[in-house]
Amino acid sequence: MRKTFISQNPSVLWFLAALGLFTLIVTILSEGFGLGIVSTSFIKTLGKTLCLCLIAIAMDVVWGYCGILSLGHFAFFGLGGYAIGMWLMYARTETIVVESLAGNIIPPTEQEVIDAIGTQIFGVVGSSEFPLIWAFADSLVLQLLMVVLVPGLLALVFGWLAFRSRVTGVYLSILTQAMTLALALYLFQNDSGLRGNNGLSGLQNIPGFEATPQATISIVFFWASAFALCAGYLFFAWIVSGKLGSVLRAIRDNEARVRFLGYHVESYKLFVFTITAVVSGIAGALYYPQAGIINPAEIAPIASIYLAVWVAIGGRGRLYGAVIGAAFVSLLSSWFTGGGAPDIPLGFYTIQWTDWWLVLLGVSFVAVTLFFPQGIGGLFDKLVRKQP
Repeated sequence: MRKTFISQNPSVLWFLAALGLFTLIVTILSEGFGLGIVSTSFIKTLGKTLCLCLIAIAMDVVWGYCGILSLGHFAFFGLGGYAIGMWLMYARTETIVVESLAGNIIPPTEQEVIDAIGTQIFGVVGSSEFPLIWAFADSLVLQLLMVVLVPGLLALVFGWLAFRSRVTGVYLSILTQAMTLALALYLFQNDSGLRGNNGLSGLQNIPGFEATPQATISIVFFWASAFALCAGYLFFAWIVSGKLGSVLRAIRDNEARVRFLGYHVESYKLFVFTITAVVSGIAGALYYPQAGIINPAEIAPIASIYLAVWVAIGGRGRLYGAVIGAAFVSLLSSWFTGGGAPDIPLGFYTIQWTDWWLVLLGVSFVAVTLFFPQGIGGLFDKLVRKQP
């Protein structure tokens, strides 16, 4: 009798059950639809954390299963955020401009409205004209396509050039980091078409829902983030549990032998690099409306390094390990840097966690690498195996 996907992967069912229960509890405790115990700001933090868990799963597939240490996947995350942010800024500004011009004796022409929108959006960088990349910013459908197409095409082109040249190991990691740095430096320029260092702001104001309280919007985005994480986990679990997953693990362990057996290694690597970039873009498109702002600093190489640290701490090569690592570090970071952790007076010096959090994170990463190389997920596996 052939086993079903769930029977072969019981951890998937446990994960989905835990995610569903978590979503239900948060909804009941929320201000938007529940008892009002959990604040709207914390609901947004939880929603953003779910998005970070999704990109961590993508990173785990490309690194933990295929052996490609990409230090550029947060660039795809940011591109997805910019794609949806362009529509959010355009539509919101259009509403404001139309309302402000409605009282004119002579109704404004369509071009006058567009010029006024351009002035409102790009006046901060000394311009009023829409760059070419904003050509579809007035269409939600097309911008949603950009969320998928832009990260996917960039990953496809970059991956094809890198993998066909058989660049591997640390050299490939450096190339992905260089790609991320080049993109971030370009976006910092005012003439990039995305408002330079100012970035895109006010993304939490959803066009058409101006009268809807943020408490309601936050819980809806939380649901959307939970659904995306659920779908992403199922999708990648299906990939890594089948023949494709076996080939990816073989490439990770011994690429030359897999190539000798007749597999076109470059195609497999290109596929997983591209599909994880697309998922990263979707995660970014859900994250930044909850964050409210995106700027080039979000795409800086350090963000992708943090992503690798999350996966390593959680346990690479385990999808649930990536989720544990991302959720654990993200929420802990919010607590330490948000003033939740009390300062520690030593008499001669006071430890302020807003300054020392990154040091603690670095020490944790080194400790996990040395003493728990399989991460938190590996410790969980050992505990499960010890059960009678």
